[in-house]
Amino acid sequence: MISILDYGAGNLRSVANTLAAIGAEFEVVRDARSLESAPKIILPGVGHFGQMMRSLDAMDMRHTLISRIDAGVPFLGICLGMQALFDGSEEAPELEGFARYPGRILRFTGGARVPHMGWDELELRPRSHLLAGIGPRPYVYFAHSYYAPVIPAAAATCTYTVPYTAALEDGNVFGVQFHPEKSGRIGLEIMKRFAEIQ
Repeated sequence: MISILDYGAGNLRSVANTLAAIGAEFEVVRDARSLESAPKIILPGVGHFGQMMRSLDAMDMRHTLISRIDAGVPFLGICLGMQALFDGSEEAPELEGFARYPGRILRFTGGARVPHMGWDELELRPRSHLLAGIGPRPYVYFAHSYYAPVIPAAAATCTYTVPYTAALEDGNVFGVQFHPEKSGRIGLEIMKRFAEIQ
């Protein structure tokens, strides 16, 4: 069973539709108590970093999410859901992220057209469970104006004026900056691999 966290925004329906398409069991949860027994968690996200973090704090979700991740529960953050794992974001500098990984989320600069929207190529790193078998030059769908720095836990990078973490994998923690629910066959395969994690 996968628990999709509904904090009042985000691409929840498309994520749920993708899980249904691969035959994965899921539920939508809206409170910390439900997360305490969740065997797997997905935090989807579109929109504004500050809005997401304020919503999670208002729902008293932050501590529970971090505790569940620390307890080894498989976690997948999508887009903003991955960005939440870092110290914070330039988009809402007054708010802290989960601080699971060092560094801040930055806005694309240097004349880049933002948002970075559409299909782009992943540069894969070895030994990723989530991305194994998706092909040597996979293209996935992005929609974001802010990016995470490249860190040792990066499972894939992408370059859009600068290299950035496009996917991360660290034990039970997974994150993707792109949207697997909008990435066709490759996205389905990625979601299936997360669903199959024991």
